Amino acid sequence: MSAWRPITALSFPQIKALQDRKLRHFVNTHVYPFSPYYRKLFDDNKINPAHIRSAADLKHLPFTSKLDLVAKDNPLRYMDFILHPDQEKIRKFWPKDKVVLAALKSLWMGNAAFKAALGKEYRPIFMTFTTGTTNSPVPFTYSRYDIDNLKISGSRMVSLFDVKHSERIMNIFPYAPHLAFWQTFFGALESGIFALSTGGGKVMGTEGNLTAMMRSKPSVVLGVPSYIYHMVRFAQDRDYDLSFIKKIVLGASKVTVGYKQKLATMLAACGVKDVLIFGTYGFTEARTAWAECPTECHLSSGYHLYPDKEIFEVIDPATGAVKGEGEDGELVYTSIDSRASVVLRYRTGDLVKGGITHGPCPYCGRMALRMSSDISRLSDVKDLNLSKIKGVLVNMDHFAGVLNDIAEIDEWQIEIRKHNNDPYDSDELVVYVTPKKDINEATFPDFLKDKLMGATELAPNEIKFVPLPEMLKRLEIETSNKEKRILDTRPKV
Repeated sequence: MSAWRPITALSFPQIKALQDRKLRHFVNTHVYPFSPYYRKLFDDNKINPAHIRSAADLKHLPFTSKLDLVAKDNPLRYMDFILHPDQEKIRKFWPKDKVVLAALKSLWMGNAAFKAALGKEYRPIFMTFTTGTTNSPVPFTYSRYDIDNLKISGSRMVSLFDVKHSERIMNIFPYAPHLAFWQTFFGALESGIFALSTGGGKVMGTEGNLTAMMRSKPSVVLGVPSYIYHMVRFAQDRDYDLSFIKKIVLGASKVTVGYKQKLATMLAACGVKDVLIFGTYGFTEARTAWAECPTECHLSSGYHLYPDKEIFEVIDPATGAVKGEGEDGELVYTSIDSRASVVLRYRTGDLVKGGITHGPCPYCGRMALRMSSDISRLSDVKDLNLSKIKGVLVNMDHFAGVLNDIAEIDEWQIEIRKHNNDPYDSDELVVYVTPKKDINEATFPDFLKDKLMGATELAPNEIKFVPLPEMLKRLEIETSNKEKRILDTRPKV
């Protein structure tokens, strides 16, 4: 496992050489010998694993997607993606020199000790799940090796945020078998920094979280954007002094510049000066997350990647063609240093605007690859059958960006429904809004419709004002691991 500081100083050619070397080793030593799914995929497509010698050769592999991870008739399909080593596979698939070395280790350690060492490296001992937004939740397993990687990526983020050992962290991500909570937990543990992990609103409630915050006075607070916003609003309404907060780290949802500025304004009302707000990006299948480095709220460095742990491609989502540096497209992920559950050329379903760039970061100077923070999920693109336009694809993320950025809006929710609840009638968009106190409710709907029309070329059918207590119940902010921000209530045909 490579150290972080030397990697951030590598030139792009050096990064590519490192990735190519690790990819060759990973595919031929770990994936093809021990992965039931990928050995079959290689064999069925007549691909010699020895021919995968560089990142450029990945184009010869078929993509993997969420559909490959789930099977209604086989709930244990996820196990096909777990590496299953044994001595027979080692003898069959490893090069002779590695087989001899493994045999010598077995003789020296004893067969039982050798098997135990294999188990320590590969055996699944931990599990997280996808959130199940579009499919049934899919489990991804971790061995001790993967837990170490989770600690490493977490500590790299702590380093990126420039958190000192004297500082305190408060982890308000929901306590669940989901990546965000555990990435934060293990990252703080590895970094040797005090961290209070409360489990979020579902575990302690907002008042309990704020009581814990006022006692521990963390300088760094991590959580889901909607819940952090809710907590700060709660604190502001009660005149809490949060001046001890210096940094806010947000995950599990897209973070826009407008949202950062809005949150910073609310924090300033609670005594917080010059706060740094970071966005992060991660997904269960990678079992890691990436983060921005410190910038002012109106800027984003992009997410700093770990080129010794993964290879990202950006592809045309329609054709699968690989795009160039800085070009838009769908993110495709390949692990080059993991055990237990492993995916290659995994289509994330996430669309990145601005792609991946290399060269020194203009804010921190690190050379590691960076991914644009302008990321949208394909699952947020809805096929709408409107009264005037048939079958138009609408990226709901654009609606979310507008609504999050408007200072006059406190909370919001979008509902996609059928006119008259008739499954064969046209679709309707309804926006529920909890406004700030000082707005003109007579003119605000027209203002909001114009804003949404300008950004999305669509105006909602209706805008409804909803009191905050009712909106919080609709969103399930304190009772669900993920708020219900966009509801699709259309009846299934």
